Amino acid sequence: MFEVISLSFAFVFGLVARRIGLPPMVGFLVAGFAIHAVGPDLGLPDGSGAIFDQIAHLGVLLLLFAVGLKLRLGQLAQPQVFGGALIHSAITTAIFSVGLVVVLRLDWSTALLLGVVLSFSSTVFSAKVLEAKRDIGAFYGRTAIGILIVQDIIALGVLALYSGQAPSPWALAVLAALPFLRPVLHWLLDVSGHDELLVVAGMLLAVVVGGAGFEAVGLGAEIGALVMGLLLSTHPRAKELFDALWGLKEIFLVGFFLQIGMSGLPGLQDLTIALVLLVFLPLKGALFFALLLIFGLRARTAFLSAANLTAYSEFSLIVTAAVLPGWLVPLALAVSFSFVVAAPFDRLADRIFTRLEPRLKRFELRRVHRDELPTDLGVASVLILGMGRTGTAAYDRIEETFATVGVDADTYRVGGHTAVGRNVLFADVEDTAFWRGLRMAHVECVILAMDSVEAKESAARALRTKGFNGPIIAHALYEDHVLRLKTAGATHIYQTMNQAGIGLADQASRAIAVDRAPADFIEV
Repeated sequence: MFEVISLSFAFVFGLVARRIGLPPMVGFLVAGFAIHAVGPDLGLPDGSGAIFDQIAHLGVLLLLFAVGLKLRLGQLAQPQVFGGALIHSAITTAIFSVGLVVVLRLDWSTALLLGVVLSFSSTVFSAKVLEAKRDIGAFYGRTAIGILIVQDIIALGVLALYSGQAPSPWALAVLAALPFLRPVLHWLLDVSGHDELLVVAGMLLAVVVGGAGFEAVGLGAEIGALVMGLLLSTHPRAKELFDALWGLKEIFLVGFFLQIGMSGLPGLQDLTIALVLLVFLPLKGALFFALLLIFGLRARTAFLSAANLTAYSEFSLIVTAAVLPGWLVPLALAVSFSFVVAAPFDRLADRIFTRLEPRLKRFELRRVHRDELPTDLGVASVLILGMGRTGTAAYDRIEETFATVGVDADTYRVGGHTAVGRNVLFADVEDTAFWRGLRMAHVECVILAMDSVEAKESAARALRTKGFNGPIIAHALYEDHVLRLKTAGATHIYQTMNQAGIGLADQASRAIAVDRAPADFIEV
């Protein structure tokens, strides 16, 4: 009965949310409240809460492990990440604490703790949205995730301080041993193969080695899972492991969102507190925007990062449940409401920025930005947008004949390409400023090799708007994507799986022709 009720409610409410233009996760949150309200009447077992807790825990660990696979440790050391996270936490903690004391007459100790947890942004929500948009590797995505990691570290410190659960003496030894653990983890991934054993290896590293291992020494299971992913992020098969765990992670994360909704039905006071906290949510985003501008980012990068960080954190529920359980329901409601508001806002962030760009760009500092865009493609005849596996293969093949330049939004990927001599530039193709300032007089052909069909559509439209009349070649996974890309301006669409099948058939035909060819006769 547990699986019947939970899966049925999750699917129905998730489908409704999608049909009205919201992400399914919003429907899962509502499904959690519905299960809490009517589940017992439908025969939901009494121990279901513990099951949801365990499923949710696994989902969070797998998500953070997957995020770690996409990151680099050097990202945390950047000024806009470390400085932005610390300054934002300090300012928002002070504002929330004073407000709670003045408005709700709380004592300073309680108000300070609530101020700290309300300063956090949601790691799960942000990572989930970035993953859906395929922007975890983009500069703004890496910036947002880096800030969230710093916030999670602060949260662990707060939890240890208020609960008295300080890290064990072994914690320092574990941290010191991490550099020596990397070769062992890489070897483990090498010997795991490409089948179901790879999935089990990922689960082992995320849940057992990272989760249970770090939790045993008081460092936090979530941080442990993230660290395991970071240690493996430089492995050549990190993307393969990420893809292998994707579906499993998605299933477990449904339990996470159901769990938040099942934390309890709110009363009038809980609802009032949650709505008041929701009013202050835009201030969190505005402060992130201002700080990232101060640290030298462009307005678009700062806006997209801030939009991704504008949601209250599920980590605040973990801290509150351990230290202030009486506040769990209103904070769970505030977190749920923030997801409902932030989800459509984040999805439309690019369009919103485009409309507000003239006003927001006035706040940029007049100096070279950390995320400066290229303005000239030189004498390149072929432009390749997206330098993953497909784009790289296309680049290596065509640059033998034509001068070629590649563009990608992943700064680390760009660095890897330039290190081996490829002409690759950093830019986000969905950034209107990139197209507005770009000079591409010599470009005769453009290849769209990004993963996201939305990014391909945006790039094709931008190229046509800019006046480019040459061929635009793209690949598509699904039949319905073909029409979308042609409507946007692409001239040649190749369905990836169809072309792979045609290539195999051509190779088979050549092999048969070789076998049927008469043998050469040598006269003696």
